[in-house]
Amino acid sequence: MKKWVPFLKSDPVVAVVRLQGIIASGARGGLNHAGLALMLDRAFRKGKPKAVALIINSPGGSPVQSALIGAHIRRLATKHKLPVHAFVEDVAASGGYWLACAADDITIDDSSVVGSIGVISSSFGFHELMTRQGIERRVHTAGKDKSMLDPFRPERAEDIERLKSLQSQIHQSFIDHVTARRGDKLSSDKDLFTGEIWVGQKAVDVGLVDGIGHLEDKMQSTYGEKVKFANYGQRRSLAQRLGLASLDAVVGAVEDRALWARYGL
Repeated sequence: MKKWVPFLKSDPVVAVVRLQGIIASGARGGLNHAGLALMLDRAFRKGKPKAVALIINSPGGSPVQSALIGAHIRRLATKHKLPVHAFVEDVAASGGYWLACAADDITIDDSSVVGSIGVISSSFGFHELMTRQGIERRVHTAGKDKSMLDPFRPERAEDIERLKSLQSQIHQSFIDHVTARRGDKLSSDKDLFTGEIWVGQKAVDVGLVDGIGHLEDKMQSTYGEKVKFANYGQRRSLAQRLGLASLDAVVGAVEDRALWARYGL
């Protein structure tokens, strides 16, 4: 009612955006730029909020999607001249921590897991099983590197070397992003960029986050006791709401479960 009466001062509003799940493009239903862009636009614009708060609960995923989402948040923050606060629930690791760094400050719970600033690639090898079963693999390529890391043949040293070179480039981009956003807050801990993870106060000590706390308390202390919250979240598809799943979705769910399990969740 207050916002319709010109001489009454409206209570401050903080837009709260929930970013939960694996970061992945396509049909896996996780966090991705295409699925979040319009929601983020509304959160920064609708109702003229005083700030935007990100609630993050993600073990990571695609480095490209992480970068796209983080860059979109920064563009909106600059365009609308709004502060962005990140609040970590269970975990903000790898790409999840990339998203947290898009905020101006990061607050976590005593038991939150953050970090894992690194790059990982995992797969299986089936060549011995195929040999025992008498199965012959036939692959024809134009270009000797087109079948790099083929799981149906023995690993090649040159493939591993090439993969590590690619991972190093992505890892350096991650390091550059964290150092650009966190700056002098970061400690000189030698394990900071090794893929190590930290919990609670330890994360504060190394400068990965700014403090321990929770959304409502921090926002009230920052914007006043009368602060209001406008909540934004991803819309689930009809199939997801009905509990229907394709084979691809089932396989994706198994992969996602394994990623969460890395952090004991």
